[in-house]
Amino acid sequence: MNLYQARQRVEDLRAQVRYHDYRYYVLDSPEISDAEYDELMRELRELEARFPQLITPDSPTQRVSGQPVEAFGVVEHRTPLLSLGNAFDYEELQAWYRRALGILEVEGFPLVCEPKIDGLAVALVYEDGRFVQGATRGDGFRGENVTENLRTIRSIPMRLLAKDAPPRFEVRGEVYMSKTAFERLNEERTDQGQPRFANPRNAAAGSVRQLDSRITAQRSLDIWVYQLGWTDGAYPPTHWETLQWLQDMGFRINPEIDRHEGLEGVERHYRQWADRRHDLEYEIDGLVVKADPFQYYERLGIVGREPRWATAYKFPPIQATTKLLRIEINIGRTGTLNPYAVLKPVQVGGVTVSKATLHNEEDIQRKGIRVGDTVIVQRAGDVIPQVVGPVVSKRTGREKVFVMPDRCPACGTEVRRPEGEVMHYCPNPACPAQAFRWLTHFVSRGAMDVEGLGESWCYVLLEEGLVKDPADIYSLTKEQLVGLERMAEKSAENLLSAIEASKDRPLGRLIFALGIRHVGSEIAALLASHFASIDALTRASVEELAAIPTIGPRIAESVHQYFRDAGNLRVIEKLRRAGVRMAEERAPAPPEGPLADLTFVITGTLASMPRSKAEELIRQLGGSASDSVTKKTDYLVAGESPGSKLQKAQRYGTKLLSEQEFLELLHQHGAM
Repeated sequence: MNLYQARQRVEDLRAQVRYHDYRYYVLDSPEISDAEYDELMRELRELEARFPQLITPDSPTQRVSGQPVEAFGVVEHRTPLLSLGNAFDYEELQAWYRRALGILEVEGFPLVCEPKIDGLAVALVYEDGRFVQGATRGDGFRGENVTENLRTIRSIPMRLLAKDAPPRFEVRGEVYMSKTAFERLNEERTDQGQPRFANPRNAAAGSVRQLDSRITAQRSLDIWVYQLGWTDGAYPPTHWETLQWLQDMGFRINPEIDRHEGLEGVERHYRQWADRRHDLEYEIDGLVVKADPFQYYERLGIVGREPRWATAYKFPPIQATTKLLRIEINIGRTGTLNPYAVLKPVQVGGVTVSKATLHNEEDIQRKGIRVGDTVIVQRAGDVIPQVVGPVVSKRTGREKVFVMPDRCPACGTEVRRPEGEVMHYCPNPACPAQAFRWLTHFVSRGAMDVEGLGESWCYVLLEEGLVKDPADIYSLTKEQLVGLERMAEKSAENLLSAIEASKDRPLGRLIFALGIRHVGSEIAALLASHFASIDALTRASVEELAAIPTIGPRIAESVHQYFRDAGNLRVIEKLRRAGVRMAEERAPAPPEGPLADLTFVITGTLASMPRSKAEELIRQLGGSASDSVTKKTDYLVAGESPGSKLQKAQRYGTKLLSEQEFLELLHQHGAM
């Protein structure tokens, strides 16, 4: 390849990488696999190494990927959050280590191995032992201010355990979503007609970057803290000791981190986790290998935007090819027709895969998949098998285009596809497949949480005619249960106790359990908070529902129609007679005060106090504090780096208060 050809290829690669960076880091919606992205970057690095005259400051190899979204407000990182270089095999890891040894002029140094969590990197700042600011990586130098959203993650300490913590410091960690929570969230999104998240990393990123922190709070997020960013106080001399120090302060440190004297131990650790990573409840795509002594970090320095003192030792991608034998249909609890692939069994990442998800008809058409194709199968997030796409070069001409059936495979009812939606539905509420899915959903952990009533027993209860809808489980007797095959007397007693305990679940859980189309756990909790009882929700008009922040016309119409259906109302009445909790205790009315009947929204960062404290002071004076700007908002308090709420308030003509004006208002009414 000559210089002219290299320049053309480099520009093409840079354009591709920038586009995929934008899809991955900004939109949280990648179009290619990590392995494909890594291959693009690898080729770009190799060409720039061969033709260094082509390296430019704006090349993706010279910067950290991603950019902050201005709507959140921007945080300048005191020290950059760097990206890591990659080693894809042991030879490349050895080459990284040899380069470091050459720079340091030493014979060896200890290394720390950490699981490389596939999540969203964040920086957490603490002052006087309290969490004061949280930001995303962004472009490495500037990130989004997501403090309020991170406050909802219970594994992030709001106040540290240690009294001798530095006066001000930053830790860095990876926010992630567990595999179980990811599967549950995607099921909810499918039921609501929303696009599914591609993997747990994108689900976590999308959850942290919600403009409404109440949505973040409803998602099951966690964090592993992996590094000290900077500190204004003293700290231990090694990375390993620093992790123990951070753990003593109350930070969540991954228990699988290990320390090794050299590369041989690292390689053993890598091989162990390459085989066992599927056992973890969270995604890892390799190991992060770091030099342990901090004294070497400055000497090793960085190259481009990657530290020489650390690298990512990546696992190979989990993919295989096999034959797509046929496409079959599952019926969801809300009547959705969910296609799935039946495959010639194949080993993928140590697991035999014979079925894989296809999501919907549009997904099949977009990927160009045909029955009879040789297809690439991937364990999405190393858990859920999915068909990535066909191997077109292996087509014989006998492959067939898939067409969604026009009648429900379970009951024969004509299938419908609502305008503007990607899913097809069976509209028959008596469909036996829907009854099974509804029952298993109703008793699931995120809904009424009936321990011991799994899918197999749900199937038996329906087959034996003991249950026709979820409300019937509250009429089951011990005599009926012990009459079932393999149901012992003690098991029957335990199941009845679990059913009885489920009667007192919070209202939001009951609303979610009802299986209303487009209503996941987050929307259900919001409806429970707003209406406080099933009766009030039943009486709500479409206009009243749509007026609630984050509930749009489609959800409002779906909820309204659900409570107009006589069959659904009969189920609710049976639940009421059984003693299932139908209402929440309303929060006490705000005290009367000088700010009564006034609604405030706070945007940006307040220098004088946390947002939660400001909202509490507003409530003490009789006012209301909201997260969303509407036409009914009276005041918007604009702190530093206000987000999109400011523009919305300006459009509505909402009165704006600076932080100083807000403090003067509080002082005027005796709150300060």
